[in-house]
Amino acid sequence: MTLQDDERIDRLQGAGVQIIQSKTVFAFSLDAVLLADFAEVKPTSRVVDLAAGNGAVGLFVAQRTRRQVTLIELQPRLADMAQRSVALNGFTNVDVHQLDLKDTPLVVANDSVDVVTCNPPYFKVQPGSVQNPNEHLALARHELTTDFATVCRVTAGLLRYQGKAFFVHRPDRLAELLETMRAAHLAPKRLRFVHPRADREANMVLIEGIKAGKPDGIRILPPVTVYGTDGQYTTEVSRLLYG
Repeated sequence: MTLQDDERIDRLQGAGVQIIQSKTVFAFSLDAVLLADFAEVKPTSRVVDLAAGNGAVGLFVAQRTRRQVTLIELQPRLADMAQRSVALNGFTNVDVHQLDLKDTPLVVANDSVDVVTCNPPYFKVQPGSVQNPNEHLALARHELTTDFATVCRVTAGLLRYQGKAFFVHRPDRLAELLETMRAAHLAPKRLRFVHPRADREANMVLIEGIKAGKPDGIRILPPVTVYGTDGQYTTEVSRLLYG
């Protein structure tokens, strides 16, 4: 496997997957691992991962289904990294498309997908807002080329009736996120908050939505706590990372 000078191969032991990373372009973090674990992927699930980055979420769930897993990523460099990671792991049911996510229906038919996952850009672009000077990281973290409303609209189009969407985002935007999902006919059904420590506020939220689901009945699951009082990963997080 040919690597560029700034690339390395990391292994997520909990998933048994190797992935090409770059500290100067993009490297997955815990939010991708938690999203992949949160997503309900069955052996018969047709899956699409939007804003796939270097392919982490899609690669982590690929071995849980016999069906196709499609990764959609705008940035050519990241799509190339994802494609090489697919080859590195020998996945035959994963395809990668370098594409704006709004154009996903050009390669995946609407109403044909069981599960959509997305770890979207978290930050709105507002006058005076500070963006990462690294263009790759800025596009991954800030809503420069897409926004959550677009993610929800595309997701709802791709999903079959009662198909499921799984997102990870920031809790401080939760009211807006839920409203945006409902407007796209994705009924929020499960929430799980992620806390860096038990005595800290949540800094991530995992959200499940169902296409054309009933509008009520949101479940709040027990939280994820990343670090224990000893400063080490908790048992749950350690299991996801190291098996």
